[in-house]
Amino acid sequence: MRVVVAEDQTMLRVGLVSLLEAVGHEVVEQVGTGPELSRVLGDWRADVAIVDIRLPPSHTDEGLRAVLAARRVQPALPVLLFSQYVEQLYVRELLADQAGAIGYLLKDRVSHPRQFMDALDQVAVGGTVLDPTVISALINRVERGGPVGTLTERERQVLDLMAQGRSNTAIGYEMHISESATTKHISNVFAKLGLHPSLDDNRRVLAVLAYLNER
Repeated sequence: MRVVVAEDQTMLRVGLVSLLEAVGHEVVEQVGTGPELSRVLGDWRADVAIVDIRLPPSHTDEGLRAVLAARRVQPALPVLLFSQYVEQLYVRELLADQAGAIGYLLKDRVSHPRQFMDALDQVAVGGTVLDPTVISALINRVERGGPVGTLTERERQVLDLMAQGRSNTAIGYEMHISESATTKHISNVFAKLGLHPSLDDNRRVLAVLAYLNER
């Protein structure tokens, strides 16, 4: 894949580039500020971008704003965003267009190369991926007495993995259960949350996240 990297911390940027090149990807642009990122996104020549939410000059949400502006012009522009902390407001903004091809990971996820590359691959093909820590924060914010509170421990695990963009097969593998058991748990989750099931993995993830974000 052709990848754009927008990160102002030199060491992290170098590490990302090395990791990407080691698995055969081509880094076509490296930038470290919001205005540079806007230029690159406006002249899109890549397959996916990896973007730090907080970039110079403001060091607040320059990266996020550049991405949102670019996706208004080119919906579903594939971007995997990074943040140092869980910012639930950012999650809402990223998912608002329901276009997919978007991810939000915490920066320490780079120390898990396999998970990081899996997330990048999912975003590049139009998937939606959120960091497990972000998902836990969203789930915990929902009232325990509501529908989420009625889920069994197994069903909460399934909800967590679904929100990470995992397929039925991947969920079954992670939980060491059969495909039929996975399907049953997913059906139970949708029923208890009042959501309509979908065969489209991305729409399924968006439905779960929309539910969690509205609470």
